Parts: sequence; structure tokens; C-alpha cells
Amino acid sequence: MLTKSPQLRAYVMLGFTMLFWAGNSIVGRAVRDDIPPITLALVRWTGALILLAPFALRPLIAEWPVVRRHWRSSLFLGIVGGAAFNGLLYSGLRYTTATNGLLLQALIPSLVLLVGAIGFRDRARVGQIIGIALSTIGVGLIVFRGDIAVILALHFGTGDMFILCGCVCWALYTACLRLRPAIQPITFVFVTFAISALAMVPFALGEAQAIAAMRWQPATFAAFAYVAIFPSIFAYFLYNAAVARIGPGAAGQTISLMPLFGALLATALLGENLAGYHMIGMALILTGIVVGWAIDRRRAP
Repeated sequence: MLTKSPQLRAYVMLGFTMLFWAGNSIVGRAVRDDIPPITLALVRWTGALILLAPFALRPLIAEWPVVRRHWRSSLFLGIVGGAAFNGLLYSGLRYTTATNGLLLQALIPSLVLLVGAIGFRDRARVGQIIGIALSTIGVGLIVFRGDIAVILALHFGTGDMFILCGCVCWALYTACLRLRPAIQPITFVFVTFAISALAMVPFALGEAQAIAAMRWQPATFAAFAYVAIFPSIFAYFLYNAAVARIGPGAAGQTISLMPLFGALLATALLGENLAGYHMIGMALILTGIVVGWAIDRRRAP
């Protein structure tokens, strides 16, 4: 049963997290012409803060001395994992294709291992490397649609650089979550969301003209509501808890699920068809993640 396997429970939490984040990328791409990217990020964090405030203020006040003592780690994690990653992702999705965006985000599991090795002298296990390799091949099949011509036609520009920098920021966040202060999850999430929102304000001011030209329609409010709730509140609680349970390397590997969920969401919401390469790619992604989970389970006490 799930309750008897902490590792399996962590992977289930990560599965939901990646589903929510795949939806975040789809929303960011869908509203790229309607909502300025930094404004979307600012509303995301501000909305999440407002929803969390009734539950987080009391724990925050009680744990404020600890938060204040460890302000440097919270500031760093809030900037790289909230402000920088999402600002760069939303900005990049305005200028690059979904194919390029998925390809670049598939680099995150390897980047997490690299940051862990350089910054914390983590050692990647052979099985973990095999799992990441299988998942990466699966992502490649989905992204390139099983066609060598797509690989040859790839073009990288400004938007791709934004997303690549965002991937590096997320790898830093994942590897450095071990530095988070010993406070309740709701306090940590609230503090990092507040840092992310404050960091967005000066950049959002530069979008004042675009904000004034926005069309306020139901789809706009729906986008704001989605990014504030699912990829923010739900996903960050689940992701942080899973990283604490199975480690940054294993948790980072599951980011390969985002292209898989992206393909399924595109099929369900946009009417796109699933091809044979989708099925093979999905099988490889899941195989790689199962390999990593099986090794973690074997090593668990």
C-alpha cells in the first residue's frame, strides 16, 4: 500500500507536481499574447500568498526567529526557485516553440545531479544515471516526434536562452533545498513565495504599458487562478516534501514527466493526436523513473 512505502508515496506526489507544472507551461504559452510574462509571475505569487495567509501567518509569527536567523538561505531559494525560474520560463515561452521549451526542461535532471556533485559532492548512482538516460531518450522521442528532420530544423534563440537559464535556476533550487531552515513547510513556502513576489515587482513595473493594454476576460482570470493554486501552492508543497524524502537527484529525475503530461494534456485539451513515438517515449520515461524508484526502495531501511 502507498502508506507503507514512503518512497512510492513521494513519487506519487511528484507525479501530481509534474502534472500541475505541465499545465503551467501550457497556460504560460497559451496566454503569451494576452498577459505580460512578469505580470503573470507576480500575480501567481501574490495570489498564492493571499490564499495561504490565513493559514501561514500564525506559524510564521511563531517561527520568525528561526526564519530571521536563516534569512540568507530562504532569500536564495525564493529568488532562484520562484522569481528567477518562473520569470525566465514565462518570458522564454513568448519567444520560443513548445518543442524547444520541452527539450531544454528535459536537461533539469542532469543539471540537478551536476549541481549536487559540484556543490555538495553528491555521488550519482549507476542506476540513477541509467534511469535519467532512459527518461531523457524518451523525452527526445516525444520532443523530436521520432523524426530526424525535426532535430536538424531546431533553432535556438533568445527565448531558449531564457528557459535554459531558468532550468539552471531550478536545478540550483532542487539541489539546495537541503539548506532550507528547520521550519514548518507552510512557513517555508509562504516566505519563499513572498520573496518571489517582491522580486517580481520592479520588473513588472517595466510592463506597465503592456498591462494597460491587457484584455480582462474570463480566460485571463482563469489563467491567474490556475497558476496561483495548482503549480504554486499544491505543487511546491508536494515537491519540497518529496525532495526531503527521496533526495534532489531522484526528485529531479521526475521532471522528465512534464513532456509526457504535456503531450497528454495537448491531446485532451487541444485535440492533438498521440502517435507511436509518443507511446514509446512515454514508456521509456516511465521505465527510467521506475528504475530510479526501485533502486531507492532497495536502499531504503
